[in-house]
Amino acid sequence: MAASGKDPFERVIIVTRRTELEELVARFSTVPQTRFYLEHSGHAFDPVQAAHDAYMRGLDTLRRSIPSEIKQHAIDRDIVPRYDFDARDLVVVIGQDGLVSNTAKYLNGQPILGINPNPELYDGVLLPFDTNTVKAGMASALTGRFDAASVTLAEARTSDGQTLLAFNDFFIGARSHISARYEIAHGKRHENQSSSGIIVSTGAGSTGWMRSVHAGAAGIFAALEDGSAPAPVPYTPLPWDTDNLLFAVREPFPSRATGTTLIGGRISPEAPLGVSSHMPGYGVIFSDGVEADFLAFNSGADVTISIADKKARLITAKK
Repeated sequence: MAASGKDPFERVIIVTRRTELEELVARFSTVPQTRFYLEHSGHAFDPVQAAHDAYMRGLDTLRRSIPSEIKQHAIDRDIVPRYDFDARDLVVVIGQDGLVSNTAKYLNGQPILGINPNPELYDGVLLPFDTNTVKAGMASALTGRFDAASVTLAEARTSDGQTLLAFNDFFIGARSHISARYEIAHGKRHENQSSSGIIVSTGAGSTGWMRSVHAGAAGIFAALEDGSAPAPVPYTPLPWDTDNLLFAVREPFPSRATGTTLIGGRISPEAPLGVSSHMPGYGVIFSDGVEADFLAFNSGADVTISIADKKARLITAKK
């Protein structure tokens, strides 16, 4: 999707994440003490320092690419859920791919410019620009001359009106390593289940956790069959702008009270996924791996998982 006209950006909001070194220094107080801890634990300190330095150089390059007449403000990812983004903000994410997903669901149409500060360390699937191209990417974004991809988000809506969005995936289950108990409904089918939880994936997330679930299930099946099982159906990720979501039940347990016949499928506008909790006090729903940002999902609660009306907007290239 190309940008239409000139976006009237007034601010550049830079979303950052503390580096591993910064996290360690917060724990051990100083860099020398951090080095001492790592080296005396048998771990190398130099790669941690090098990754930190690369991130700081990338952040400095990003800041210098923003024209002086444009306001800029940097925020840590921890405050993104509480930050008041303006409609005229250009949001720039610098860090890992997951930082894009953790930011996008809290926006309302503002485009995201993803910067990869260290291509040797980060895959950068959601980070099409690096320190060599950030200046050109910033100039294109601020003048509205860019192409952007539309990304479908998933929505969880509970029976009491609470909502949560997911860029990559939802987890529905127990907050600890105990079985999740619930009733699942999809289309005309429903079933009581006990499992390790339900994964729901968007198109953007279908190359991540859902792909791992598929690979694990296929590998276990083949191994238990001593390699004689037929080749599993190839896994095909969904496009980012799909009108479908995927769901999979992890490790469903068959018993007299619980079944294993409804363990995966596609969620569409015509066929949302419904789940009713049978967990007295330990049920949760969280998105994109952020367990701190969750919905309680205990007995008596129902949730509907569907395609969200809101979509994310990722700048992919200069126009």
